[in-house]
Amino acid sequence: MPKKVDHEARRQEISAALWRLANTRGVDGVSLRDVAAEAGISLGRIQHYFRTKDELLLFALRHINAKATERIAQRIQALKAEPTPREVLRACCAGMLPLDAESRAGLLVGAAYYSRAVHDPALSAEARDGIPKLRDFFADQLRLAAERGELPPERATEDEAMLLIALSDGLASYVLLGIHGPEQALALLDRQLDNLFGGRAEPAEGN
Repeated sequence: MPKKVDHEARRQEISAALWRLANTRGVDGVSLRDVAAEAGISLGRIQHYFRTKDELLLFALRHINAKATERIAQRIQALKAEPTPREVLRACCAGMLPLDAESRAGLLVGAAYYSRAVHDPALSAEARDGIPKLRDFFADQLRLAAERGELPPERATEDEAMLLIALSDGLASYVLLGIHGPEQALALLDRQLDNLFGGRAEPAEGN
């Protein structure tokens, strides 16, 4: 009886090979042949799952986003039973930063995808898809904070939510470039939250 192949698991193995290459040499110069060699399978086998590098980047980006969502959820779950909106926002923003090898590789793959998406309407639509949902979630947390008297009502806006997202994205890029280290990025994030909420809160355990 032929062996049943788990195609989704195989796609994830190929995606993981791309992440490893991204973490050591970037993505721009990496070909499907390079990914095949890293994964220990033939080029023909990779092309059975991904016809082009863009298809692989798209799958990898979706997988990375799912892993990032899982990582952020774990950060929130690690907080106290009823975390404040500020604590939730900090956990989310910290989860968007490259604080370990996995998140660093994910952001490198994402950067390669976004550079292509700028000139490709189909790819850019995928890249934009999650931002409104994240903005709305952040804005909901800000409104909850305002209702609880933890934030001035005039600051519980979608604009403030987008500023937090933009700050996190910018800090992530600076960490990748070596302009800031992870600890400095977290300190700058905390400073912005101080400015937003008007007070100092202790960082959650484990950053």
